[in-house]
Amino acid sequence: MPPARVRIISVPPGEAPADIRRAWVGLTLPIVGRGPMTGFGSGVLTGPKSILELLWRLVTFRMQVHEGYAVDVATAIDILAKARPDAAAWWRHAAPHLFRRGHRFVFARDCCQPAEEP
Repeated sequence: MPPARVRIISVPPGEAPADIRRAWVGLTLPIVGRGPMTGFGSGVLTGPKSILELLWRLVTFRMQVHEGYAVDVATAIDILAKARPDAAAWWRHAAPHLFRRGHRFVFARDCCQPAEEP
């Protein structure tokens, strides 16, 4: 069964500059799982950059609850690079810590629309 996908239909909220966030609009991305999820997360620029920092934020209640669609960071950036190489380059330069295995972007539920299966 192919992975579920979402189409980004409006500018997602976040810490990246508006033009970089706007670059996601119109793209269709494969999601992790079959639908939206709820979990703890943090900003892509101000979030923890190490496991110790992550643990500290968890025990001090400095993580926020987010609801949305999870997308593997590397996969999302590869798709973005085909449409907007400049935006993909910004992510690679500004947030290299996100490219570790298992990291995910969570796109807010209200800026996404489930996409038809390929």
